[in-house]
Amino acid sequence: MASMFRSPFAQTPTVTKNLIIINVIMLLATFILGPRGIDLNRWFALYYPASENFMFTQFITHMFMHGGLTHLFFNMFALWMFGRVLENVWGPRRFLIFYFVTGLGAAALHTFVNYLEIAPVVKAVKAFSNTPSPDLFSMFVNQYQGIIKNMGFDLPQIIDFAASWLDKPNASGYENEAMAFMNKLVQVRINIPTVGASGAVFGVLLGFGMLFPNTQLMLLFPPIPIKAKYMVIAYGVLELVLGLSMPGSNVAHFAHLGGMIFGFFLIKYWNKTTNTFY
Repeated sequence: MASMFRSPFAQTPTVTKNLIIINVIMLLATFILGPRGIDLNRWFALYYPASENFMFTQFITHMFMHGGLTHLFFNMFALWMFGRVLENVWGPRRFLIFYFVTGLGAAALHTFVNYLEIAPVVKAVKAFSNTPSPDLFSMFVNQYQGIIKNMGFDLPQIIDFAASWLDKPNASGYENEAMAFMNKLVQVRINIPTVGASGAVFGVLLGFGMLFPNTQLMLLFPPIPIKAKYMVIAYGVLELVLGLSMPGSNVAHFAHLGGMIFGFFLIKYWNKTTNTFY
């Protein structure tokens, strides 16, 4: 009789189950220790390498941190839905390797894209510090409006400040205030922590789509059936478009894309080097 009431989670394979448990424990620890002055994100979230908070181990630890219950739920639900299938097909060892390779690949691509975004800003700030002028500052504001806005700064106020300095190029105080703003922008940008298993989960989604391309899945929004291969393609295109159109976004779109890319090439490599996934 007891077997009739077994939870579906009890039948979840070992690696998938333990990954979910660890992620839940880490979020609970974040909630409990945060009010006591212990910020786990300071140690375990992934920071840009130029940040004083960066540690190399964060490339792994950030995969077990989440920004809240909703973030955790959707990642863990997707991991449970698709990860258990892949683990049953591949076995625990290969699935665990796949999970970490896609997670690390996601972090690597995310960090590289951050470099491509941050490096020109740092270069522009350095150029301004060498020869400060209202024209250079105005150009900087116009070029990086998206980043300024996404970093939480009052963009209209910054634009008004730049226009005011252009009207009064010889007025005192503008240069120091502009320099302070630019330095603060850089510091805010490089100190944004990245958390979540999303990169690895997108890799798992990609793996499911490659192994079971014609499986019908029911979407939540909108509630329509779609084949796994088409859902994977749609997600990949969406993440690319959002990543290119929303620089500095709070969502790591290129991390999601990175997980899918590394997952694709790892499966292709396995297909060439072995006749079985076990």
